[in-house]
Amino acid sequence: MTPKFRSSEITPEAEYWSRRRFLKAAGVAAGALALSACAPGLGQPATTGAPASTSAPAASTSQPGKDELGDAETSYDSVTSYNNYYEFSQSKDNVAVLAKNFKTSPWMVEVGGLVNNPKTYDLDDLRKKFPAEERIYRMRCVEAWSMVIPWDGFPLAKLLKEADPTSAAKYVRFEALLDPKEMPGQQSPYFNWPYVEGLRLDEAQNDLTLLATGLYGKDLPPQNGAPLRLVVPWKYGFKSIKAIVKIDLVADMPVSLWMNASPTEYGFYANVNPTVDHPRWSQATEERIGENARHKTLMFNGYGDQVASLYQGMDLRANF
Repeated sequence: MTPKFRSSEITPEAEYWSRRRFLKAAGVAAGALALSACAPGLGQPATTGAPASTSAPAASTSQPGKDELGDAETSYDSVTSYNNYYEFSQSKDNVAVLAKNFKTSPWMVEVGGLVNNPKTYDLDDLRKKFPAEERIYRMRCVEAWSMVIPWDGFPLAKLLKEADPTSAAKYVRFEALLDPKEMPGQQSPYFNWPYVEGLRLDEAQNDLTLLATGLYGKDLPPQNGAPLRLVVPWKYGFKSIKAIVKIDLVADMPVSLWMNASPTEYGFYANVNPTVDHPRWSQATEERIGENARHKTLMFNGYGDQVASLYQGMDLRANF
């Protein structure tokens, strides 16, 4: 059962808010302002059955401590203590304890496959090459709960541009660390480890798609996918693979860990869609962690203006 959090428990750290106010005033934390300008136009709506009004307004309307819809950020304590991370545990409540001593440095990330410039990066070099931006995104879990999280990271498109995909590249395949000794959940025989995920190349190149290295102005904690995780805010959270060690450009659609485990429940696209229920529960509403009320789930999690054109003409019920 999803736990309830009282509003009195949501207390972001004072120095974080001070830093955010300064950055906003100085115009430094302007990553969200560029989203509408950099993203593709809406075009014709995809086949979803959802009204156009389910898209979020322009990201430039965001305020300190809120997303562009005016929704308050989830508290740091909640974001770092309520986690799905099956490599450590199938219980959300003990991941932080089990991952506490997980070693995240040094960390290497191999970028290869169908690219002209394959390379293995040290994470510290990646962070220097691609300075972090702040992005306040809603995160919608397939289990019908959600959070609003201020991530720090850089657009995946920047790394892909440096790798220079060949004309044969159609998809991006991500692979997480395989280390059953450090990640006890990988001893489970139910899943085909390591954790693998994938995106279509145009999805991966969208400006919203982030490689996150931090949250709330701090480095990512181990339980949140340190040191490098994917964040794709218009898709259900299981698409946002954690502890990435390998990124390959490939010609064929990757088979993800969850597709392999339960293909009738977890499709490749995993776009947030309130009109397509999970086989075992409705996706029409969600419980925002830290609140006692439910929210209506928005098509593409409210990011339709930036991503709906990627699916023009597709049947999003068949391609779930």
